[in-house]
Amino acid sequence: MTHSGVAAGPIRPLQQQPERLKARLREIPAEPGCYLMRDGEDRILYIGKAKVLRQRVRSYFQSGSGHGHSPRISLMVRQVCEIECIVTDSEAEALALESNLIKQNQPHFNVLLKDDKKYPYLCITWSEAYPRIFITRRRRFRSPLDRFYGPYVDVGLLRRTLSLVKRVFPLRQRPLPLHRDRTCLNYDIGRCPGVCQQKIDSEAYHRTLRQVAMVFQGRNEELLALLHEQMGKYAERLDFEAAARVRDQLQGLDALTADQKMSLGDSSVSRDVIALVADERLAAVQLFQMRAGKLVGRLGYTAEALSAGPGTILQRVIEEHYSQVEPVEIPPELLVQHALPQQELIAEWLSERRGRRVALAVPQRQQKAELIELVERNAAYELQRAQRGAEQQQLATEDLAQLLELPTPPSRIEGYDISHIQGSDAVASQVVFIDGLPAKQHYRKYKIRSSSIHAGHSDDFMAMAEIMRRRFRRWSQAKAEGADLETLRREASCALHTGGLNDWPDVVMIDGGKGQLSAVMEALRELDLHEDLVVCSLAKQREEVFLPGASQPLESEPDQLGITLLRRLRDEAHRFAVSFHRQQRGERMKRSRLSEIPGLGPKRIRDLLAHFRSIDAIQLASVESLAAAPGLGPALARQVWEYFHPSVSEDDTLSANIPLAHPLELAR
Repeated sequence: MTHSGVAAGPIRPLQQQPERLKARLREIPAEPGCYLMRDGEDRILYIGKAKVLRQRVRSYFQSGSGHGHSPRISLMVRQVCEIECIVTDSEAEALALESNLIKQNQPHFNVLLKDDKKYPYLCITWSEAYPRIFITRRRRFRSPLDRFYGPYVDVGLLRRTLSLVKRVFPLRQRPLPLHRDRTCLNYDIGRCPGVCQQKIDSEAYHRTLRQVAMVFQGRNEELLALLHEQMGKYAERLDFEAAARVRDQLQGLDALTADQKMSLGDSSVSRDVIALVADERLAAVQLFQMRAGKLVGRLGYTAEALSAGPGTILQRVIEEHYSQVEPVEIPPELLVQHALPQQELIAEWLSERRGRRVALAVPQRQQKAELIELVERNAAYELQRAQRGAEQQQLATEDLAQLLELPTPPSRIEGYDISHIQGSDAVASQVVFIDGLPAKQHYRKYKIRSSSIHAGHSDDFMAMAEIMRRRFRRWSQAKAEGADLETLRREASCALHTGGLNDWPDVVMIDGGKGQLSAVMEALRELDLHEDLVVCSLAKQREEVFLPGASQPLESEPDQLGITLLRRLRDEAHRFAVSFHRQQRGERMKRSRLSEIPGLGPKRIRDLLAHFRSIDAIQLASVESLAAAPGLGPALARQVWEYFHPSVSEDDTLSANIPLAHPLELAR
């Protein structure tokens, strides 16, 4: 393994030195490895991996590449002054090295802000032919066209706004069609344009969604002006029915405007105002969106306050937020509470994204300073709420430590549950709480493999024992090979630890009584881990906690904080298991339904479901789309289509040859 050195002393960005950039790119080896982008002060901006280092790094600086990168990466490339490369023997080794380097160095552009699960987002799936619109707390991009608006501090207001929007504009109301071959009541009363039966074409539906998006972009004034213009055109053409529909939309938007906006003066200016309040550990950031002198949105972020000053945190929020929004959403003015470390660079970047000048200022007096104070007060309330929640979780883990007689409060707690219907589709769940809060990135699902558990015969004890063997097999093997578990647990917290054993729980909780607990302990004895793990069970009937070998439950109160924490863990494990069981049962029922079609065997059914993702998509697909799926020819595709559309005449199949899904680029 080799790496190239870093030039000493402050230097200008490579983009400003074309000859030096060319020479540096020629020096990069065409081998697998990791690359580290550094700024003029030798700080690591970004760490990435590549199968061919030279090719990957060169792509950042190719002519016109700024238009192909995301706004966040474009901002990063502006600051790169040096590139360091570490060559590895394989791409897999580069992947492991990248993970460890990111954990160790926490590069600015790898880790901006933590994904804050407290605040919800509104998602519009622009990549789909008929986009969905929904509220979510998990911001995961499945397509570059999909958009997340937020995060919104007031989830109640967000739900009311979305509900009103769905009454004002005709939108798809269900994620999946209610009926196979006809529309539902929502179409009859004008709430849905008939998406499931393609009563509206995809392009027209996108136009409606673009108007809806303007509400969540804070562009209500533009939308109102647009609708007034549309209503006038319809009236001129004597299309009074269409004009009446637009009039109803205008009335609905007026109601929305009255519900969610407050006037802050200075009606001629649109601006965003950003401020924060921090304690020793956490910073709560608020971003107020003001359009034409009215508050149209209040967004919230949180960040760790230990590793950065207030100006740096505000700059990270600006980078995170404005790299995700449409250019039209960037206002002409930003007011910030503290000066940013790279204020001129950020202002230049925002101006380039918007296409017009963006002023970035730190107000000190009069009305603008009062706006900063208003936002700061709201940030203080959010920080207090976060502090109360953190204090409550700490008290709960301390109470649980006393209850189970642990030397320190448990950090990682795991909960397990089994779900099935009389043995059919048996599954298990593993949920993880860290410091008293759900850590969903560590959740795991298990399909029960035991041949003794099947439809008509269930055995929760055997299922739970199987899951314990599978969960802790690697730890058992490490112990059998002579490893010290205590040492492994300490190394797991180190960023350079690459052994893979970094998931040892402080407490394992089983959903069940003494029977399930005994089965689990027997499995752990087989693994020789029964003396190393802290295991308990929580019985459903009386909310009693049992420990291994004890005939009586622990003395506890139902409402004490430690028991409440275990109950939340148990309920989450139950929810996760039931959800997975329903998914497995639904997939089995779908496969059995498709098996009724002559010519579709198990392999073709698997390929068909993998291609279309769901049976509902197969049902809505055209003959042409079906024929394009792997393993289906024109004859079999028509057979599948006719199975789902038995009452459609031969002439009507001509219209079915229009594909349901086709790529559409979102017009801005």
